[in-house]
Amino acid sequence: MKLTSLGELMLRFKPNSCTRIVQATSFEASFGGAEANVAVSLALLGDQSCYITKLPQNILGESALFRLRGYGVDTTKILRGGERIGTYYFEKGTSVRGTNVVYDRAHSSFATSNDNEYDWKRLLKTTDYFYVSGITPALSPQLQDTVLDAAIYCKKHGIKVVYDANFRGKLWSTKDAQKFSSMIMPYVSIVFAHDEDFESSFGIKAFDGNMADGIAQKQQFKQAMLKLAATYPNLETIGSVLRNIYSVESSQWTAMLLNDQTFYESPVHSVQVYEGVGGGDAFAAGIMHGIMNQFDLQKTVNYGIAASVTKLTISGDFNLAFDNEITQLAATGGSAMNR
Repeated sequence: MKLTSLGELMLRFKPNSCTRIVQATSFEASFGGAEANVAVSLALLGDQSCYITKLPQNILGESALFRLRGYGVDTTKILRGGERIGTYYFEKGTSVRGTNVVYDRAHSSFATSNDNEYDWKRLLKTTDYFYVSGITPALSPQLQDTVLDAAIYCKKHGIKVVYDANFRGKLWSTKDAQKFSSMIMPYVSIVFAHDEDFESSFGIKAFDGNMADGIAQKQQFKQAMLKLAATYPNLETIGSVLRNIYSVESSQWTAMLLNDQTFYESPVHSVQVYEGVGGGDAFAAGIMHGIMNQFDLQKTVNYGIAASVTKLTISGDFNLAFDNEITQLAATGGSAMNR
């Protein structure tokens, strides 16, 4: 089984430790982006993953390719051209001060790419799953057309579309997100939605905004998942992470899957967070690993949340966790130990 994802790979700058951007005299450089994070996770877990984006024909583009290849991602479908690689600045929070992200991705090679550059017959010829998040269509109307054309192609050719709603208020409005969701969802087989994603992307209330009390709202999430499934009967699986976030460092995480009107719930993990980024991408990759390797759905949701909370202990966008580590944590429901 093979999964192909489409999105923007960005150069990520992070000040040292918990230094604020206004204080920084140096930055740690790495790469990241939602769909790239999924591709890297799956490759490290031993799955076939391919990544599609567009990168400039310069040393930054080359460096990005080298990094992806080093983790085992198929980069042969990546387009080249344009003027710049998108960047973002990650300011790590601590205690009562939240994490902050500043995007600098306007006019990037990917954001300015056009629908006619993507030959889906060639790009998706050998894949079983096509994965995209709500971040990608939020970047431009042209990329909305690109994603929709890919989804339509997949539907016609038996390729399952996986959509992570992944709403980002810094990139588009709830009105635009809901309009796009109504267009892509008839082609989607697997969808992920967390926290405010249900309301922002689908207009379905599931979460009251209290991040310290998300797990207690499980029944509201279940009702939202059932409503989404009823609205789009083509959906096979819906996945959602629920969280109690007490501070930047301290939180509890659990997850649910809905499949064929049946809910599967993971254990609750208490987490000491090192860096709160990429947890949703790691969850999606963990769930897709389970589906692609024919895990039963209870094992799949346990594996997905274990992958997610493991990512929270790792610096950077990519979940550099291996199958044996995630499997051990999923089996114990607690802290994994190397023996």
